[in-house]
Amino acid sequence: MTETSVNTSDPVVVTGLGATTPLGGDVASYWNALLAGTSGVVALPFDWAETIAVRIGAPMAVDPAQILPRVQARRLDRAEQAALVASAQAWEDAGFTGTSEENGLDPSRVAVAIGTGIGGVTSLIHQHDILLEKGPSKVSPLMIPMNMPNGPAAYVGLQVGARAGVYTPVSACASGAEAIAYGLDLLQLDRADLVVVGGTEACIHPLTISGFAQMRAMSTRNDEPERASRPYDKNRDGFVLGEGAGVLVLERLSSALARGRQPYAVLGGAGITADSYDIVQPDPDGGGQVRAAKTAIQRSGVALSDVVHVNAHATSTPVGDMAEARWIAALLGEQTVVTGTKSMTGHLLGASGAIEAIATVLSVANDVVPPTINLDDPEDGLSVDVPTKARDMIVPAALNDSFGFGGHNTSLLFHKL
Repeated sequence: MTETSVNTSDPVVVTGLGATTPLGGDVASYWNALLAGTSGVVALPFDWAETIAVRIGAPMAVDPAQILPRVQARRLDRAEQAALVASAQAWEDAGFTGTSEENGLDPSRVAVAIGTGIGGVTSLIHQHDILLEKGPSKVSPLMIPMNMPNGPAAYVGLQVGARAGVYTPVSACASGAEAIAYGLDLLQLDRADLVVVGGTEACIHPLTISGFAQMRAMSTRNDEPERASRPYDKNRDGFVLGEGAGVLVLERLSSALARGRQPYAVLGGAGITADSYDIVQPDPDGGGQVRAAKTAIQRSGVALSDVVHVNAHATSTPVGDMAEARWIAALLGEQTVVTGTKSMTGHLLGASGAIEAIATVLSVANDVVPPTINLDDPEDGLSVDVPTKARDMIVPAALNDSFGFGGHNTSLLFHKL
């Protein structure tokens, strides 16, 4: 077997960020709203919401269809629209305009990895309704590219002119974080020189909400939407469905410096594991999650004592929150400052790891940690430090955790340059 050479002497850095989220249509508004402890959860403004048990959600604050050209937006699923908006922001933030070739990059050395948990499911459902109501001849010829889970990554690849590969991790709520981990591998294995990575999701629909609600996974706090997502609180009763996209541009430090770009942070390591425990329940001892975190830290070479912050998966479910908190305390210590930003954004499924990675990067870059809101009555035995207001603190390194149905676990380790 041929040994694969991994380059760790030239760190992989983050040079571009882009996002469209329930808290804002760009990174600055998203980040400022996080620090302010703002909730993006609302009563869903759709007629169908009155017909289902869960009537709250966290839609994007800015409709991506209003950002893209009208004709282009009509040809895309909402998840594809969000991915294109976020990737355009990240691409520009990294110092690029136009395609990779127009920026003097070799397209065969530019890759894309955009994850999604469900893909264009709302477009599929809509076209199925048309099939039943009007017949097969009225089904859109764009249905397939709108429905394809790889559609968002493919459209981003077309947008930037990526020819080193276009990848689509589909690993439930770990998808966006997995895409970032794949980007790290592509750069360290010298299979690309620049990778656009992230996640997207847009599946707020009565069918998807009802499916999660039937599993008793969602909050039913319909009368208090902004207080519904409450990680670590004794009265938490499930997650709130959100939508949006987060995208990062990764490249090697030498490349960034040659272009005169100052990186936000280093993506030092990533760990991907599986529980092999249950299709929807996490392993209660958190073994797979711990292995992912340890792998990310070990790959980074960062000392455990430098990992002072964790942007936790923390979905506001009765089982998952405390299992994660326990192993964080055991691995990193009870003084570790842990944030559950889903308390503000809701749960963006396959996009959650991507927007939370952006928050983690900005915590490292700016030495401030967002709060966890709605933590009125902390669960007994909560043994980590969960601030309810933004906290200024030195953040040498931080973990971002993402876990998904099927037992998928991904941890990302970001640290200062």
